[in-house]
Amino acid sequence: MTPMELGVAALLVGSVFFAFVAAVGVIRLPDLYTRAHAASKSDTLGAVLGLAAVAVVYGAGIPTVKAVFLLVFMFFTNPTAAHAIARAAYDQDIEPWTKETADRPGRASDADRSADDADGSESLATDGGSGSTTDSGLGSTTDSDSAAADGDAEDGGDR
Repeated sequence: MTPMELGVAALLVGSVFFAFVAAVGVIRLPDLYTRAHAASKSDTLGAVLGLAAVAVVYGAGIPTVKAVFLLVFMFFTNPTAAHAIARAAYDQDIEPWTKETADRPGRASDADRSADDADGSESLATDGGSGSTTDSGLGSTTDSDSAAADGDAEDGGDR
């Protein structure tokens, strides 16, 4: 193998590695903020390394210029888009995951999730019209949900 082929192989291995890290981060991390961080940082680096490999393979020419333009475009837009998504989530009062929120009483564990949420998707539920939302995909409840559940238990659960 020539040094150029070794360089391209190294760039592609790095690209695949960081793309894999981004995918694992999106699947395994607990909330929107950490998932956005994993996707924006790792996926951007994976894409940049892959496009750099393409640019090296094509040498000097129009395809390399196009790859470099894509590289620069992705380098700026991926983190910017992730920031916009995280900012929108913050503006909607979506709570970040912390050790304290994970240990909060009344919080359902992953085993207590409904069958609809078993795939790990995050769905939003309201707390009865007060306008705040909770992430029911992570099993969180609000005080009014807990109070409603306590009220159901006291009157025999007739609904």
